[in-house]
Amino acid sequence: MSMTRRTWLGLVAAAAGIAALPVTASAQDAVYLGYQLPLTGNTAQYGQDFKTAAEIALKDFNASGKLSVPVEIIFEDSRSDAKEGIAIARKFVDDDRIVAVLGDFTSTVSMAAAQVYKKAGMAQLSQTASHPDYAKISEWQFRNITTQAQEGVFNADWMNDKGYKKIAVIAEQTDWGQSVVKDFAEKVEANGGEVVFTEFFNRGLPDFRSLITKIERAEPDAIYTGFFYEDGAQFMKQMQQLGVDIPVHSTSAAYNQKLVELAGPAAEGLFLTATFLPNSDAENVKIFVEEWKAARDGAEPGQFPAQAYDAVNIMLEAVAAAGPDATRESVRDALAATKDFPGVTGVTSFDENGEALKQLTKATVKDGTFVPVE
Repeated sequence: MSMTRRTWLGLVAAAAGIAALPVTASAQDAVYLGYQLPLTGNTAQYGQDFKTAAEIALKDFNASGKLSVPVEIIFEDSRSDAKEGIAIARKFVDDDRIVAVLGDFTSTVSMAAAQVYKKAGMAQLSQTASHPDYAKISEWQFRNITTQAQEGVFNADWMNDKGYKKIAVIAEQTDWGQSVVKDFAEKVEANGGEVVFTEFFNRGLPDFRSLITKIERAEPDAIYTGFFYEDGAQFMKQMQQLGVDIPVHSTSAAYNQKLVELAGPAAEGLFLTATFLPNSDAENVKIFVEEWKAARDGAEPGQFPAQAYDAVNIMLEAVAAAGPDATRESVRDALAATKDFPGVTGVTSFDENGEALKQLTKATVKDGTFVPVE
């Protein structure tokens, strides 16, 4: 086993009869962050997007000279598996070089790993864990995404304001999907509306037609969905194939240009919430989109890569605030102090519970493009 610089310094101190002190970032050649994310498996496309976004943010930060030493990110593949996520968390907390971590992708894996980070005292910032209970785990958990408690209320009000009183709700069978249904349904009923149909499905379901037929029999005014772009594209295509003309709304998880590419004309008229639109006139959005296109052969970034890009930049700013002598505690405190961060997903601040305070945008698919709803 090779000897690390930290171990060597500790042995030197011990040999000199000096109490070995914790080695801070200034005694190293770089400040290290960990990033656990799915790089293989059935959600690998999201992890690969996060990695690209992180590499863009990291390159620009290190070129800025904001810190006297470079920052490096160690990526580990969780495969969106909770057990693997826990194993990575243990690996990261045992690595004394790492001062904070990013990830994971799903709420399930993020929350499982959070128990390790909570016990060790290491800040964890997830770009996409939206389960309401994630940030409640401890003072060490943060997120750069709105929760379903926020989105559910927002979407319920939006749909009820459009006159939809009887609504069918479907969502994937995950912790996240459960929160999609719960938070939305509670607000609909509080508004005097009615959820006339509810069903969960397994992610990657190839055939939604029997589910669509059940929804049609319930005679809803509209459908609210909790799915990601792959399932969303399949659902919209099969709605069109069956000739079912019921308005469909969804969460920000569905927002990805690939949904439109996969669904084609069937995606037209889908309504959803978003925090990022690549056709924004904001200068920082233009820069990010240009860098993303250069890295991804001209493809446009979706909302999740944008969430990751902002999450990494928020973390890097916290590291810069903590300085080259950054510790796990000082980075956590700097994260908690984040206020009005000007990201591509809007201005972000953290409340006292590590929740991201962000604004939601109403969007729809029109002529093959996501556009704001006027």
